[in-house]
Amino acid sequence: MGQTQELGQIIILNGVPRSGKSSIVAVIQETFNGLWMNLGVDRFMQMTPARYLPGIGLRPGGERQDIEPLVPTLYSAMYESIAAHSRLGLNVVVDVGHHDAYAKERGILADSARRLNGLPVLFVGVRCPIEIIMERRQNTPWNVVSAADSPVARPVQLWQREVHIPGIYDIEVDTSLLTPGACAEVIRQHLADSPASSAFQRLAAHYT
Repeated sequence: MGQTQELGQIIILNGVPRSGKSSIVAVIQETFNGLWMNLGVDRFMQMTPARYLPGIGLRPGGERQDIEPLVPTLYSAMYESIAAHSRLGLNVVVDVGHHDAYAKERGILADSARRLNGLPVLFVGVRCPIEIIMERRQNTPWNVVSAADSPVARPVQLWQREVHIPGIYDIEVDTSLLTPGACAEVIRQHLADSPASSAFQRLAAHYT
């Protein structure tokens, strides 16, 4: 007789660059029960040819309209891969920065939600005040924000404004208040207490 495959849990961490998503991913992979695959934006950018970068990491503002039409397809491929892993029983953790501030609206978040229909998805908003984001950027050796910039550079402002629209999450964490380990524990506890999460279903309906 065939054996029914148990679906793998999916955790999507959505937030701006430098908000601490990758540090939470590392804790989840190291400490959560079972095998957790990291299928986040950085992994997919590593697979993308240099001339098409930043690919799905394209920031808000519509500055790369030459590659922008490819971005929805790249996101679709990422989410189809996430779905395939879950259907094979593999847990997946994803760090991403969703926004729709392209030259024209692309509806990527809604499409992504629909591609994970029927799968167990926990959508986590990773918050961090812009002042802390600026400190982290300035302390990164390869940062793209110079001291001559305004107190908050336009790309950082756009990320902060756009990435949490429409703000429908299962849970949220603030990395200025909690360590990556504490954020991971909040996520772990939520999965234990409320395994039937609904944010992605609501997002799909929200945009329909």
